[in-house]
Amino acid sequence: MATLKTLSFKKQLAYSSGMMGWSIMTNIIIVMLPYFYLPPSNSGLTPLVPQVLVFGAFNILSLIAASGRLFDAAYDPFIASISDGSTNPKGRRFPIMKWAILPAVIFCTLVFYPLVKGESMSNAWWLTFVLGGFFVSVTTYIIPYNALLAELTNTTEEKVKLSTFQQVGFVLGMILGALSNNFADLIQTVLNITDRFEALQYTILGLSVFSGLVMILPILCIDEKDYVQSKPTHVPLWPAIQNTFRNSNFKYYLISDFAYYTALSIISSGLLFFVTVLLGLPESDGGKFMGLMVFLSLLFYPFINYGSKRFGRKKLVLLAFGVLSLIFVTIFFLGKLPFSPTNQMYILVTFASFPLAALGILPNAILADIAQKDTLETGENHEGMFFAVKYLFVKLGQTLGIAVFAMLTVYGKDPGNDYGLRLNGVVGFVLCILALAFFARFKEKE
Repeated sequence: MATLKTLSFKKQLAYSSGMMGWSIMTNIIIVMLPYFYLPPSNSGLTPLVPQVLVFGAFNILSLIAASGRLFDAAYDPFIASISDGSTNPKGRRFPIMKWAILPAVIFCTLVFYPLVKGESMSNAWWLTFVLGGFFVSVTTYIIPYNALLAELTNTTEEKVKLSTFQQVGFVLGMILGALSNNFADLIQTVLNITDRFEALQYTILGLSVFSGLVMILPILCIDEKDYVQSKPTHVPLWPAIQNTFRNSNFKYYLISDFAYYTALSIISSGLLFFVTVLLGLPESDGGKFMGLMVFLSLLFYPFINYGSKRFGRKKLVLLAFGVLSLIFVTIFFLGKLPFSPTNQMYILVTFASFPLAALGILPNAILADIAQKDTLETGENHEGMFFAVKYLFVKLGQTLGIAVFAMLTVYGKDPGNDYGLRLNGVVGFVLCILALAFFARFKEKE
């Protein structure tokens, strides 16, 4: 048997670039979708779907977001099963991932090219179709990609290190996605485009193409067979899913992760609304503050790596959930605190930087350990299934987050009528406390 190579620093960066690619596109969807289709009255954009209530509580946008993600979530275990069971001589992961890149780029772009430039049910049906296409495409890349984290590393330290590089890629994607309005400003200035709608479309097209290019890098730079000893799993789909849920540690991890991603999706979906409506700042400030938050989070990365060895990963995760819950309390009072609007945002992003770092790096490393331990105990390599079930719940959480945010806009999303936006702070606080309570039951040494 040939000796497997160790991933070099350059190849670790190449692997992490794939995460930046899909992070850009998913964050464009999370940040820009509510703002683009149901913009606040002071945005200069036109609503594209009717603000009609269904069952007295859900608006159309929340139902569309939920339906696309629910279909995608059901697809996650399927693609994981295909990847785990692959006998492709070139590897189990990359040969599947490469076919997902172009469709993801196309569908992400089409999300922001509605059929009618105005409020219309035709846009609602179109959005349902293209969102479903995007989620399925990007999932076909993400599930095999994340399974490689457990396969490319051997020790806890290696997992935390590679997960840190992944998180750098993810947060860079968050920045680029959040800077969509800033890029649109630049395009309007340089190309002399007066239509804000058109400038945003050009911006998202360019970001989507760039995302696809960096998603190719891991496939071009890493020969999977040199680094991974692929052993296709022979467990059928449904029993493989059941096996993951028999792991009690995994269940606590899963519930807390679901609550966290629901809360994170609420913040991301509401970012531009919080900045422009609650604080009265320009929409371009949203991207600037997101960039500052990510930069500050990078400063915590060495501490996260050191602290996980010194204090254990569980304590850092619990602390992060506690700080995040306080941030949601702050969101409820934005615009009413005894500081200038700009200083209120500085306070918010400064305190948010630690949870962003800790909850970005540690959970994937923890899950890689859970998956690797299960492989040693069962003899079956279904790392892909663990990550598929995780991302099924991540997507359910992100779906719920977007749906909750869109639903609460019914109760006020405009200057002087903002109660719906503030209610997101209450919902997020409750979710973070739930995440903290369940992760407290996680047994780190199990």
